[in-house]
Amino acid sequence: MGALVSIMSTVRIVLVSTSHPGNIGAAARAMKTMGLTQLSLVTPRIFPHAEATARAAGADDLLHAARVFSTLAEAVADCNLIIGSSARTRHLEWPQLDARAAGKLAATQAHPSTVAFVFGSERTGLTNAELDRCHYLAHIPTREDFSSLNLAAAVQVMAYEVHMATLTMADGQSKEPADSSTTRRDQHLPAPAIEMERFYTHIEQTLADIDFLNPSRPKLLMRRLRRLFNRAQPDAAEVNILRGILTAIQRRDKG
Repeated sequence: MGALVSIMSTVRIVLVSTSHPGNIGAAARAMKTMGLTQLSLVTPRIFPHAEATARAAGADDLLHAARVFSTLAEAVADCNLIIGSSARTRHLEWPQLDARAAGKLAATQAHPSTVAFVFGSERTGLTNAELDRCHYLAHIPTREDFSSLNLAAAVQVMAYEVHMATLTMADGQSKEPADSSTTRRDQHLPAPAIEMERFYTHIEQTLADIDFLNPSRPKLLMRRLRRLFNRAQPDAAEVNILRGILTAIQRRDKG
């Protein structure tokens, strides 16, 4: 049970630009039923609000503890794995998972990593800029002719999959010998998002310095590079090595 609590305590639900306060409350209730406690809100239209409290129906503690941010970058700055949820696919291919696979991945990497599930606004979902900050895009399969899924329902599905994957892991660990407590996730901790954002800024500046990137039209190239390094999930030491190389290139170019 201790392992279950530790893992679930490092999984965060991030709601971006939520327009209806009732959806925030309903999402908090969905989280609590599955043991999730970290709720972050990015520029909610209305919060706090009585309707959020009413829809939380006993999950008021999650609303009181919810952290409100002005940008998604701030909300996920300390996260090592970021999974965006979307009802639609994108023109630029992005690593995609179904809800079950996303739950298993989150359970595997959570604790000591911090994992964030990011949900966009009710009307438009995640923007491409918001998706750029995600390692994976999680999709909940629905009927093609009726794919609209309420925000709280989407949170419930993802939270359930994380919960079930964590229960399976905890059961498996309880059957292992006591001396086999070291896990793969303890051996490789991806760099937190804030360090990756500093790296992306650094690489964009360097590519502009050597005239490889047009500063006025960087988006597609940088999006592809984000996708590349999001797949690789370098740790902090590896990011430092890459930034050291970039610094050496900048010095040589200026020399």
